[in-house]
Amino acid sequence: MRHLHPSQLLRLITINRVLIRHGLDDVVLTIRLLRSVRFLRYLGPWNWFRTVPYGRGERIRRALEDLGPIFIKFGQMISTRRDLLPEDIAVELAKLQDRVPPFPNEQARAIIEKSLGRPIESLFASFEETPMASASIAQVHGAVMHDGRRVVVKVVRPNIEKAIRRDVELMYVIAELTERYWPEGKRLRPVEVVAEYEQTILDELDLLREAANASQIRRNFENSNVLYMPEVFWDYCRKDVMVMERIQGVPVSDVATLKALGVDLKLLAERGVEIFFTQVFRHNFFHADMHPGNIFIDVSDPADPSYLAVDFGIVGTLSPADQRYLAENFYAFFNRDYARVAELHVESGWVPPDVRITELEAAIRTVCEPIFEKPLKDISFGYVLVRLFQTARRFNMEVQPQLVLLEKTLLNIEGMGRDLYPELDLWQTARPFIQRWMDEQVGVRALVKGFRRNLPLILEKAPDMPGLIHEALRLQARGVGVRGMDKAQFQALRAEVREGNRATILAVAGGSLLISGVLMLTLAPELPAVMGAPWPAWLAGIAGLGMLLLAWLRRA
Repeated sequence: MRHLHPSQLLRLITINRVLIRHGLDDVVLTIRLLRSVRFLRYLGPWNWFRTVPYGRGERIRRALEDLGPIFIKFGQMISTRRDLLPEDIAVELAKLQDRVPPFPNEQARAIIEKSLGRPIESLFASFEETPMASASIAQVHGAVMHDGRRVVVKVVRPNIEKAIRRDVELMYVIAELTERYWPEGKRLRPVEVVAEYEQTILDELDLLREAANASQIRRNFENSNVLYMPEVFWDYCRKDVMVMERIQGVPVSDVATLKALGVDLKLLAERGVEIFFTQVFRHNFFHADMHPGNIFIDVSDPADPSYLAVDFGIVGTLSPADQRYLAENFYAFFNRDYARVAELHVESGWVPPDVRITELEAAIRTVCEPIFEKPLKDISFGYVLVRLFQTARRFNMEVQPQLVLLEKTLLNIEGMGRDLYPELDLWQTARPFIQRWMDEQVGVRALVKGFRRNLPLILEKAPDMPGLIHEALRLQARGVGVRGMDKAQFQALRAEVREGNRATILAVAGGSLLISGVLMLTLAPELPAVMGAPWPAWLAGIAGLGMLLLAWLRRA
């Protein structure tokens, strides 16, 4: 258990005062440790006639807003954990916005000049003293480079890391008390949630990391007509300062303006879904903070609108296994194959292996079957994920941070899409991406991709392949394992095989033909194709396999 410093104790007193002001003292007193003194609340005159005219969700939101930017940020992160929160609290926390007063221009200039080692006047032709935006971690100023390019300068708040670490340490204390003494504490895993928040917010303090994220996504969508990412000026980036291209667009939340300009909202909504699934299943690197405040629309051609994105402090990735399990989950769910959904949760390691598949299947069916009473276009992907995670929680599903980020991003994208075009059929739009990805994993495309990825290793090992194949087969026939041989024995047997008999010649020729087929796949994709691969590659591969089979029969 952590111990409180005097400054943290004072902060804790402040927190309790805010909770009481918003009628949340009953929440504090539900902790088992304090139940014996609950009668004290009735001794306070302020409690005798007090009524709070709003619900618990709004009370919690208002309390977090009064506690300052670090707690606001925490509430924003918690709002994405809908698998943990009651719906009314999750909805209210999602309304949290950073309303942080800007810090003085003099401090911003001092941080920039210290980090970049030059006066502002030599860095920029002009620098806007009034910030364009101010949030809990940083604020943004407009500027113009000496070559005329318009940029934005993002500056981390002074001394913010010290304040963050102080409040996060206090959050750990509160989380540990909650987990120990509140009946619901263990289920909600508050310490785990605080740890997740700590990692996220400390990552956001490093603007070099954010610049690298932006650069990666920009490269992924190079020459794309659906998403434009601003250019990063690396010579002007440091841990606490970042300079990027300034973009101009209409906020995605300003639907009235988009309609007035004649923007094709159906196309725009579908492109939002395309961006999400492209990032998740093709690039495996997705912008995980795509709320409306970070997204703008390029309306220069209303019939062909595109997205503009900013703020890349939070990104997500999935392992190939998570990608596959997620795609198969979506596919199985929309085919109502609940047994397969349950199996995938176990196979992926998301739930313990001792869980009974039939019980998990029944729970998933109970939760999800009512959803299909709605038209397919009205089914929310994000809601499906939330309900699946909530159900799996009952079976001790471990927290999967990468899936939480994915769920948060999908909820944002889906919400924006339906605001733009309420008739958006998300499943119909997403299905081709999931289907293509699954084809690439198990079809001919997967075979070609695997050959290309492993070609250097194949070429390196090719000279030894015939001998190794023959020795493995011969030892298997004799009932002897390769691991039971010492090095000298293995080398002697290998030398014997290389004496030039017909079987070895066939094996070498077969291996060479297989390699030739791989080379044609990689270097000559323009040749006439059959099932996604050049027909000469098929001939070489089949002939090579035939020769290897003959070699094995001769050796056998």
